[in-house]
Amino acid sequence: MAAGAGLFAYAQPQNRGAQNPPANPAGSLGDGRIHILPVQGNISLLVNAGGNITVQAGDDGILLVDSGVAAMSDKVLEAIEPLSKKPLAYIVNTDDREDHVGGNAKVKKGGRPVPNANAAGQYRNGGERVAEAYIIAHQSILDKMNAANVSEEEWPNDAYSASQKSLLFNNEAVLIFHQPSTIYGSSFIFFRRSDVISAGDIFDPTQYPIIDVKNGGSIQGVLQGLNRMKLLMVPADRRNSQQGGTLIIPGHGRLSTYADLAHYLEMVTIMRDRIQYLIKKGMTLEQVKAAKPTKDYDQAYGHTTGNWTTDMFVEAVYQTLTKPPATGDKSGN
Repeated sequence: MAAGAGLFAYAQPQNRGAQNPPANPAGSLGDGRIHILPVQGNISLLVNAGGNITVQAGDDGILLVDSGVAAMSDKVLEAIEPLSKKPLAYIVNTDDREDHVGGNAKVKKGGRPVPNANAAGQYRNGGERVAEAYIIAHQSILDKMNAANVSEEEWPNDAYSASQKSLLFNNEAVLIFHQPSTIYGSSFIFFRRSDVISAGDIFDPTQYPIIDVKNGGSIQGVLQGLNRMKLLMVPADRRNSQQGGTLIIPGHGRLSTYADLAHYLEMVTIMRDRIQYLIKKGMTLEQVKAAKPTKDYDQAYGHTTGNWTTDMFVEAVYQTLTKPPATGDKSGN
């Protein structure tokens, strides 16, 4: 018998689909072409550009959450161009993975900064005036790109170091929250009037959370982020004045509801608690893996091959429960 076998009374196999899913779920569009799906309010979802891209469009112009992979940049610009008479003004990066920032350098050139915004972002070091969209990200993302010798063309030019950054754009409050989670510099965004959250990889219903321990990621941070998002959301059945309730755009996968987030949060909490229990029993990492704490959720979230396997997830959780994560914080906050 494998070490740890029989320790858990596993739940029935899990189904990650919502009971009442929103129309046009992104997960069904696997044809490889760019699609723009209306969400609600000013918000649309652009799919098949790498990670999901959230699009806010209106009279002031266009704001994107993440820019997709570099190879899809031309198609992204082509897809968003008809959405507003004004150009792209902002790109907000939720983290620094290639499927979220790969298009930064090219996509930003399809826009220009809004009038009276942060003037420093309108000039290069030599004083040359530029007409490019602002890229917003947490300060630690900029520090990390700089240290890794990433091209300056991909850097955020409007980095923030506080716990929150706020914009008013297209007559809507856009709240950008710093949430150390999959990495230290993760952010998620709440579009208040539209009642939509853009979650980045903090919430990815296609797999277990990708926790980059070396860059300050932790299971504790992921849970904090999911709980923060849940507190901002209102389920549809409690909203008589509007249809749909709060909707959430994950880093990958389908447009989701409060119920989807709650289900994912429950799963991540159970994973944390099971692995913590095994650690308290004195088990090594290999013994924890042999105990198969994820077994009843693997059909929905697990992978045995690829860039993020179930074993890698278990190892990341084990590491962050047995020692504090490195913050990677360069800002002093």
